[in-house]
Amino acid sequence: MANELDEMTGSVNEAGRDVNVIEKQIPVTVGAGSLIFEILLWILGILPGVIFLFMKIHAKTYLAQLQQKVQHDASQIDNYLEQRVVILENLAQILQRSIELDKSTFTQIAALRSGADKNGDRNALAGSIDNLAAQINVAVERYPELKAHDDIKEAMRQNSYLQKEITAARELYNDTVFQWNSEIQRWPTKKIVAARAGYTTRVPFSASREVKDKARGVFF
Repeated sequence: MANELDEMTGSVNEAGRDVNVIEKQIPVTVGAGSLIFEILLWILGILPGVIFLFMKIHAKTYLAQLQQKVQHDASQIDNYLEQRVVILENLAQILQRSIELDKSTFTQIAALRSGADKNGDRNALAGSIDNLAAQINVAVERYPELKAHDDIKEAMRQNSYLQKEITAARELYNDTVFQWNSEIQRWPTKKIVAARAGYTTRVPFSASREVKDKARGVFF
């Protein structure tokens, strides 16, 4: 039997292909077959029906705990994003003492601190923070002598550290989302429980268009 995917003779997209995360939550559904399966268990005897009932209770508890882990991992990202805003605020105040920093910078920071740009979308919030950080970096680049300022160097170091922590936290969150999306599709027990509870798949974090465009740029 030939390979279904033959790298030697198969079609090749010379232009390459970009990938995007689909922003869609898919409901978990089960058909009549699942209901028939449960009825058959009770027909076969009390014991099979009771055993499967306890399995569903265990599955419901497991999915509830996994749902809490998703929330926990998401809150970790929120914590790092908040810390990064604080660091950028401190950096902006330090710069303000040395140069005339664009007043819109402080307006943006205030909006981020108040959650005005959040609206439940961590991707959008992270993008706003990245834009703000880029503006501050441009301001620092205009004044090379500021790079020797110890407080500025420390703030920039902390900002870089938090960027890495956010990336790691996103990876952890995406792993948990993948686990959730896999577990709710496990038939019969978990899928039946998830369908009855009205659960849906969850959408993982994705890079913004601006970040993707920057990644395609020339750095050296």
